[in-house]
Amino acid sequence: MRAVLSGACCLLAVLLAQPVAAQGPFDASVKVEAPPPVPPRSPPRVPKAAKEAAKEPKQPLTGEEQARAARHNAWTIGLAGELPEGSFAHYAADLAKALDDGENLRVLPIMSYGAVGNVLDLLYLNGVDVVITYADVLDHFKNAEKIANLERRLNYIIPMFQGDFHLLVRPEIKTVQDLAGKRVGFDTPGSGANYTGAIVFDRLGVKVEKVLVNNALALEAMAGGELAGLVHIAAKPNALLARLAPELGFHFLAVAYSDKFRDYYVPAELTSADYPSLVAEGRTVETISVQAVLAVHNAPPDSDRTRRSVRFVEYLFDRFDKLRAAPFQPGWKEMNLAGTIRGWTRFPPAQAMLDKARARASVDVALARAQAARAAPGDLVEQERLFKEFMQWSGQPKRP
Repeated sequence: MRAVLSGACCLLAVLLAQPVAAQGPFDASVKVEAPPPVPPRSPPRVPKAAKEAAKEPKQPLTGEEQARAARHNAWTIGLAGELPEGSFAHYAADLAKALDDGENLRVLPIMSYGAVGNVLDLLYLNGVDVVITYADVLDHFKNAEKIANLERRLNYIIPMFQGDFHLLVRPEIKTVQDLAGKRVGFDTPGSGANYTGAIVFDRLGVKVEKVLVNNALALEAMAGGELAGLVHIAAKPNALLARLAPELGFHFLAVAYSDKFRDYYVPAELTSADYPSLVAEGRTVETISVQAVLAVHNAPPDSDRTRRSVRFVEYLFDRFDKLRAAPFQPGWKEMNLAGTIRGWTRFPPAQAMLDKARARASVDVALARAQAARAAPGDLVEQERLFKEFMQWSGQPKRP
């Protein structure tokens, strides 16, 4: 089941280069002397205090401190989100606050590159146990990276919010085709905007000059005319874009849903209620969205990594209702623990917990249909598929 949710703008650094003195025409009669040899550089001086400190033997931890260090690390989870202007960072912070239980469980949010980078971190970076990513990156790692046994190694815990495709442009840009050949910001390497943005423009058949720059900086570049637009993937309303002044004249371009996007995307819309300074009152802008995923490495069942991941899932399921209340992101209210993600495999311990819960679950059919409508607005076929999928999981009869 899919769901919907709802930055800091930086100044661009300006590098000033010293002008090079002009030179006259080359005169072959002038003898050029070889430059004198450069004397060897002496090694850097090390302060006396640093030298003395290096000589001091390291003090071993006492038995009490060793036990404390073991407790401090035993139930710590590294959770990769992204940079502050994206949605992942806010949801990672929510999980850290809601699931915190001192030495019993501590979640450490990590600033990271984003959707694609997070998967690489999960697979290869020490200290990363759980990540937030987008569902469409799975194809990249299967087909482009060609990582073996990816479906077994990369599992999901739950589907999260919908990441909406924001295509923000300057005033003179009226259609997506107007961007052909122009410079467009695709956020930083490893981000969802970088990956999904490339997919969208490729499928639309519009070739642009991709500029990989943080979107907070890209906004400054747009204001100066250096970029024609930018791609931003985030739950709406996104703070980075919502606070833009209307005087800039920036606006969103529509990206209509079609069969080109049926694999991982669903129809979505941006409204004046979401972005009053960017969308005229009462108007909507068609776009698409992609499912955010809470993912985990499916390590061997008897490994320390799995032991900690299982406890994380237990706390998540136990405290999920807590996340649905203030002060956490309102998008938690739209999420369904039992929702599935096409093409992905659920983390086996999480599936086992859901199977146990299914036996005693009471399903609100009206809520299930409402969630399906929010996940796939305007697509009745997809809404019905999502509803039936959930009812089948819950073991409930399919009622109208």
